[in-house]
Amino acid sequence: MRAINDLDRRLFNRVALSRLRGAHPVLPRLTRAANHGVLWLGTAAALAATGDRTARRAALRGVGALALASVSANIVAKGLTRRPRPVIDQVPAVRRLLVQPATTSFPSGHSASAAAFATGVALEAPLLGLVVAPVAAGVIASRVYVGVHYPGDVLAGAALGAGLAALTLRWWPLRGTEPA
Repeated sequence: MRAINDLDRRLFNRVALSRLRGAHPVLPRLTRAANHGVLWLGTAAALAATGDRTARRAALRGVGALALASVSANIVAKGLTRRPRPVIDQVPAVRRLLVQPATTSFPSGHSASAAAFATGVALEAPLLGLVVAPVAAGVIASRVYVGVHYPGDVLAGAALGAGLAALTLRWWPLRGTEPA
């Protein structure tokens, strides 16, 4: 476990010291937009407002998966692991969030929610999933970029979110493509 933590810290420091052209101010804004699921709930509302049945189902599955992932990551997993957040001394001040999160670091709740919503949408509507996935990937990357998570935190959160979205298929099957 120590080797994984050391690798995580080295990768975090590498990102902290990097200067990604074009990433600022996009990633800090993106990470703030995803606070409390606002970005995903707004996206779901836009999908539902299209009036398309498939888009509505995608929005509903995405929000359901988001709810599962958020509770699992932010309440259950964080309560069990209690991993401290990274020290952000090397992260440039311009990239840091104005208010640092008070919760523990592992797994990333933002990443779990992003992956859950994107996977849920993609299960119902693969083309819509292709539109949502890059935004979700941006949110996931933004959490390391702004200095609030280690890379392992976001990978675990994304895996948890995607897995829980897939788990929704157990009790809510995909709509058949054949007419009734």
